[in-house]
Amino acid sequence: MDHLVFEVGTALVLVAIASVIANKIKFSIIPFLIILGMLVGPHAPQAGIIDLTFIESGEVIEFFGRMGVLFLLFYLGLEFSVGKLVKSGRSIAVGGTIYILINFSLGLIYGFITGFSFLEVLVLAGVITISSSAIVAKVLVDLKRTANPETELILGIIMFEDIFLAVYLSVVSGLVLGDATSFGSALLSIVIALGYMLLFFIAARKLPPILNKLLDIRSNEVFVIVIFAALFFIAGFSETIHVAEAIGALLLGLVFSETVHSDRIEHLVVPFRDFFGAMFFFSFGLSIDPFSLGDAVWLALGAVLLTIAGNFIAGMIAGRRAGLSHKASSNIGLTIVSRGEFSIIVANLGIAGGLSASLKPFAALYVLILAILGPLLTKESKRIYLQLNKVFKWKTILKNSRDHK
Repeated sequence: MDHLVFEVGTALVLVAIASVIANKIKFSIIPFLIILGMLVGPHAPQAGIIDLTFIESGEVIEFFGRMGVLFLLFYLGLEFSVGKLVKSGRSIAVGGTIYILINFSLGLIYGFITGFSFLEVLVLAGVITISSSAIVAKVLVDLKRTANPETELILGIIMFEDIFLAVYLSVVSGLVLGDATSFGSALLSIVIALGYMLLFFIAARKLPPILNKLLDIRSNEVFVIVIFAALFFIAGFSETIHVAEAIGALLLGLVFSETVHSDRIEHLVVPFRDFFGAMFFFSFGLSIDPFSLGDAVWLALGAVLLTIAGNFIAGMIAGRRAGLSHKASSNIGLTIVSRGEFSIIVANLGIAGGLSASLKPFAALYVLILAILGPLLTKESKRIYLQLNKVFKWKTILKNSRDHK
C-alpha cells in the first residue's frame, strides 16, 4: 500500500499526457487511452521507482473506470426528455428488435462458419451483438450530438440492448454453467428489467414537482452530495436486481432531466464525467494483454467487418422505420458500432464455463478495433454518408425527412 497513491498519480499523469496529445491533434481521446492502457499494465516492464504495471493500484483504477461509466450514462440521461422517449416507444421497440435480430443472427452464422461448438457460437454471437454504452455515450457527448434527432433512437436501442442482455446472460449462463432453471431465470430477468425501466418512466412523469422541492438546495456542496448519493445508490441497487448499473444511472438521469434543476446538475456533473470517463477507457486498456492477441487476428478482423456492415444495415432500417432521414439513419449504425465492456463480460462467461480459450483474445482484439474504429466512423459519418449517397442517390428524399446539420 506504500506506493498506491504514487501509482495512481503516475496513471493520471499518463492519462493527462495522452489527453493533451489527442486534444492537440483534435482527435477523440478514446483510442489514445485504450492503447495507452495496453502499453502499460501487468505485462509492462518495471523500471526502478516508476512502476507501470499498476498491479497494486489496479483495483482503484478499475473502480475509477466503473465510476466513469456511471457518470457518462447519467449525463446522457440528463440530456433527454422521458416524454420524448415515451412518444418514441414504438420506434425504440421496433428499432431495438431490428438491431438485435440482425446482429445476433450474423454472430450465429459467423460462429458456425468459423467452426465453433454450439455453446461457443452462442457466446461469440453475444460478444458481437452488444454495443458499448460507455463509448457510445462518450462519443455523443464529445461530438455534441445529444440534440440530434437520431440520438433518441440510439438511446432507446441502448436500453433495449440491456433487456436483451438480461435475458441472454440468464439463458447462456444457465447453459454454459449448468443452471437447470435458465428459462425461469430468463423470464424473471426480462420482467424485472422491463418493470424497473417502467418504474423510472412513471417517476419521471409524476415526481418532478416533489423532486423540485427536495432539490431546492442553495449550497452546491450539499446539492452535489445529494445527487451523487442518489446516483450511486440507484446504480448499486440496479446491479443487485441484475439490471446493469450503467442503465440505472441512465434512468436516474432521465428522471432528473424532468426537474427544474437539470441544468444545475449537468453543470456540476461535467467535470466528473470527463475525469472518470477517461479513467474508464484507460482501465479497459489495462485489461488487455497485447501478447495474447496474435492468434485471434483474422477471426477478429472478420467479425469487425461483419459488425460494421450489420450495424449500418440495422441502423438504416431502424431509422427509416422511425421516419428519420437516410443521413440520420446512417448515423445510428455508425454510432453504435463500438464494442466494449459488455463484450468482455460475455467472453469471460464462456471462459468460466470451460469453453474455447481463444474466445478471450478474440473478444479483446475485436473490442479494441471497434473501440478505435467506432469513434472514427461516428466522427466521419457525414463524409461516409456523402460517399454512399453518390451510389444510392438518397439526397432527393432528404427534403421531406427529419434531418440535422
